[in-house]
Amino acid sequence: LLSRSSSSGHSMAVAPSAVHEERAGESGAAAFDPHRPPTIEGFTPLPRAREESFQDKFIRKTKENPFVPIGCLGTAGALMYGLRAFKQGKTRQSQMLMRTRIFAQGFTVVAIIVGVAAAALKPKQ
Repeated sequence: LLSRSSSSGHSMAVAPSAVHEERAGESGAAAFDPHRPPTIEGFTPLPRAREESFQDKFIRKTKENPFVPIGCLGTAGALMYGLRAFKQGKTRQSQMLMRTRIFAQGFTVVAIIVGVAAAALKPKQ
């Protein structure tokens, strides 16, 4: 780091690359553009992948592991029907549907774990 004095007499630490950019800007060779990333010698950034919409990501993830959405739908369905049965006073059916919901939740958690393990073990492309 280089040390410079400001007009108020305090010294500031400035990185060498910042000094180089400032001097280049003073000579008019390269003006600073805040809308573009700085050019760094010897560094080439990776091309940025296109932004993926929610729908595209949902479809891709569902194709990768279709059991997770199936388990989620089963859990939500059992919960809704169980609550409806409870409201209607059908305690036996409500109890059976709550147990079904717990099974569906367990199925979903296992599907997530298996999906994560499969993705971790899959060779990089």
